[in-house]
Amino acid sequence: MTNKQRVTAAIRHKSTDRVPYSVYFTKPAFEAMQDFCKNPDFYDTLGNHICMHEYSCFREVKPGYFEDQFGIVWNRSGIDKDIGIVSNEIISEPSLKGFSLPPVDEKAIRRIIEDGLRTYPDNFHFYCIGFSLFERAWTLCGMEDLLVYMVLEPDFVHELMDLITEYNLRILDIALEYEVDGIHFGDDWGQQKGMIMGPVHWREFILPRIKRLYGAAKARGKVVSQHSCGDIQEVFGDLIEAGLDVYQTFQPEIYDVRRVKEEYGEHLTFWGGISTQRLLPSGTPRQVYDQTCRMIELMSENGGYILAPTHAVPADVPPENIMAMLKAVNPGLVSIYPQYFEFIKD
Repeated sequence: MTNKQRVTAAIRHKSTDRVPYSVYFTKPAFEAMQDFCKNPDFYDTLGNHICMHEYSCFREVKPGYFEDQFGIVWNRSGIDKDIGIVSNEIISEPSLKGFSLPPVDEKAIRRIIEDGLRTYPDNFHFYCIGFSLFERAWTLCGMEDLLVYMVLEPDFVHELMDLITEYNLRILDIALEYEVDGIHFGDDWGQQKGMIMGPVHWREFILPRIKRLYGAAKARGKVVSQHSCGDIQEVFGDLIEAGLDVYQTFQPEIYDVRRVKEEYGEHLTFWGGISTQRLLPSGTPRQVYDQTCRMIELMSENGGYILAPTHAVPADVPPENIMAMLKAVNPGLVSIYPQYFEFIKD
């Protein structure tokens, strides 16, 4: 089976010859893997099954501070070199007067998709819309303010969410012209226990808009995938009803893996499962290998599972542990890097 065939079969809840997987890295972790493997192009040897295409534009406005296309300035001067901390406020009161979203860069979106499809023809391709609703809103007006506005200024929140939704639909109009396999939405709603805004406000402000976004993708026959860190199991039923096919990220610290597979595995494909909170940074290579094998056994019966770390691999994960995880899912890598698997014997 090709990588694309494995992912497609897993999403259709069919068995595969081996479990599809994907691994993404933060910048420090990526550089550590390059050094460990003594190969600047190590990423192309890992056998990732999924390609993610997303447009974003950043310019450095002062050392360590980057402004995106929405005017949000991200402080990356500290330990987080990939996303950063929002350091300005675009919307300072519950009003859209004088505010507009940036133009959609159609040429850049097309170039990104076309380059990816051409470079990785055998992989499963997602076009990604990150910060798709809640996250885009709170980065514009502040997390605390947005949560307050949900209670005190709901009309403003509806107006802002509608504006963001229409913007994303314009992006989808472009992406859906291409033979991408699915659309992946990123929007963190969860905490370690429960949802940031709670299920009531999520259903009022988020659910109606994701139904429109999911519906646009479904109307073109695309797979729909949703990323949210944290505990969102209160709304799994709503997401399934809205048309969700794939849920990422799937954190074993939060979910009873066996129960969730039994309860929702007929409808959802789970993408993740290998902990970046505990196992990967703190476990031994043997523990990582054993736990990865256990996750495959628990989750992959009748498809419905894409193995991955629960987030982009952070800087505190030893490269040996990434190799141990990969050995469990792709034993063929041993022949490419035999010297780096000596620490994890069968």
